[in-house]
Amino acid sequence: MSAVDTAWLRMDRPDNLMMICGVVTLRDRISAERLATTIERRFLRYARFRKRPVEDDGVTYWETDPEFDLAHHLIEVRLPGRAGTRQLQSLVSRLVSTPLDPVRPLWQYHLVDHYLGGSALVIRIHHCYADGIALTQVLLSMTDAARRRAAAPAPAKTARAGDGAAGLAQLVRSLPGAMQLALKIGAAMVDKGVAIWQDPKEALALATQGTAFASEIAKLALMTQDSRTRFKGKPGVAKRAAWAKPISLADVKAVGKAKKASVNDVLLSCAAGALRSYLVDKGDPVRGLVIRALVPVNLRPPEKAHELGNEFGLVFLDLPIGIENPVRRLHAVRANMNALKASYQPVLSLGLLAAMGAGPKILQDQLLMALSRNATAVMTNVPGPQQPFYMAGAEVANLLVWVPQSGDIGMGVSIISYNGQVQFGLLTDRGLCPDPEHIAARFGPEFEKLQAAIPKQRGA
Repeated sequence: MSAVDTAWLRMDRPDNLMMICGVVTLRDRISAERLATTIERRFLRYARFRKRPVEDDGVTYWETDPEFDLAHHLIEVRLPGRAGTRQLQSLVSRLVSTPLDPVRPLWQYHLVDHYLGGSALVIRIHHCYADGIALTQVLLSMTDAARRRAAAPAPAKTARAGDGAAGLAQLVRSLPGAMQLALKIGAAMVDKGVAIWQDPKEALALATQGTAFASEIAKLALMTQDSRTRFKGKPGVAKRAAWAKPISLADVKAVGKAKKASVNDVLLSCAAGALRSYLVDKGDPVRGLVIRALVPVNLRPPEKAHELGNEFGLVFLDLPIGIENPVRRLHAVRANMNALKASYQPVLSLGLLAAMGAGPKILQDQLLMALSRNATAVMTNVPGPQQPFYMAGAEVANLLVWVPQSGDIGMGVSIISYNGQVQFGLLTDRGLCPDPEHIAARFGPEFEKLQAAIPKQRGA
């Protein structure tokens, strides 16, 4: 097992499980037998999903489960009462708080029948198997463009690249030997321990070296915590999941075009507005408030898009919660994202993850807390297919994917576009934010405020 994959395996804590959780709603009902056939022929053609991670005397490796049985991984679920959105959200909340069985490969599909006239899938996969980019390819390889195509193996499809965070990925991948550089950083961190994080003089010395990369290390090491809000604190085991009604991707693009901003900028500014509105409603002070989000950036070369494993970095994005005006807030998000486009943060953070997996557990714990204490949320924005597709013969209605929150981070934000719609979802710690549905419900209205604040073009 690679050092980075090992790091994600080791990061598991009862209050923050390292699972990627996906929700797929289907317009039609599907049978467990049909879904099992799709999983057997498409999902399990990736040999790693028949394996479990094993740690032995400090060495971590993949071991094929000698008693592998799909029945342990495909679970049929009946929701109580009328199986609607609230009941599905309660199920997701329970499952993201429940660890996977370490004796078996660390993934499960939960099939919910009779959900809004169709079916729903809740998919849980441990982060050590792959990152979100790779798992998106796995999911797409399980789908068809037509409704009743036979469940035969299909090549993995490459998701259309978006803008915003994807633009960061494009820049980072253009760096010579970005992956090799990240791994060298990880090796150096193992040799030197966490001296940079333990001694500010080390970071200041790096800052005076004059190189962009040394400056970035110093900046990350000297980064202060973001604003204290009710969203920060010590997380507990129980989580809460919620999501909003979708909004039109075409409308989001139109707003972005009018303000020379990316789709990602627009959506993140609306997320910031929803968080602001929620805090104001709670009576919390928001003047000058800035919270920081960890945003994953893909470092995987396009030709390796179908391979499993973890090859991504992270950037710290400041979200200007204190700005009430939606247009000014969008401008601030755009400026903050543009400032990151020349950053080495993604490569550096991947190197730190490699250090976590290759070094002793105490090193991992120190580095993990150093990274997580400076952020309030993990936010992902995934561009999905813009035409309907089908899984096990049923049309996919909506998608949501949450990546786990590491350390003491207590909020995960999922933004995903599919078939002309944008879906916004939240995963929060129940002790810190017990009612994420009240934040999710504000996402659409915040976009409407931004849309209304932009004058329409003549003749439109």
